[in-house]
Amino acid sequence: MVYMLLGTGFEETEAIAPLDLLRRAGVEIMTVGVNGKIIRGSHNIGVEADIEIGQMDLTNLEMIILPGGLGGVTSVRASEEAMNALKFAWDNDKFVAAICAGPTVLADLGITAGMNATCYPGCEGGMGSAFVIEDAAVVIDEKLITGTSAGCAIPFGLALIEALKGTETAEAVAKQIVIR
Repeated sequence: MVYMLLGTGFEETEAIAPLDLLRRAGVEIMTVGVNGKIIRGSHNIGVEADIEIGQMDLTNLEMIILPGGLGGVTSVRASEEAMNALKFAWDNDKFVAAICAGPTVLADLGITAGMNATCYPGCEGGMGSAFVIEDAAVVIDEKLITGTSAGCAIPFGLALIEALKGTETAEAVAKQIVIR
């Protein structure tokens, strides 16, 4: 199971584009409302989460994903359950993925320490001891996958597919959506 954490103020493109791509690839993924069932994004788009934070079952977890958006990141930081789920995933050798300002939350948890990562330009100061690669759309270092911004949501989503389902599946989805 893959979980995507949605906190109030999340960046819609960074959530919906990867979510769509993962579902096209046949990945079992659920959106998780950190602040209830209906979550408003940073551009006031309401999204109904599949489940609320207390309903996650981490026993079959493969990956946890954190979109950015300053409000969303603040919401996740304020949720002990969300922070514990991210730490649990990392401590149990599961994929942990974040995009935009999301990687700074991972840095708070020590997940990015000594790892190659990227983040939204200007958030580098919140990346702790990560080796920040500033000009990359997506950086993969072992089970850590980070993306730069909303403009990188498609490559980020394809990297998530590749991690879970392999290169062939990621290429098939890229072909289906006609990337040029």
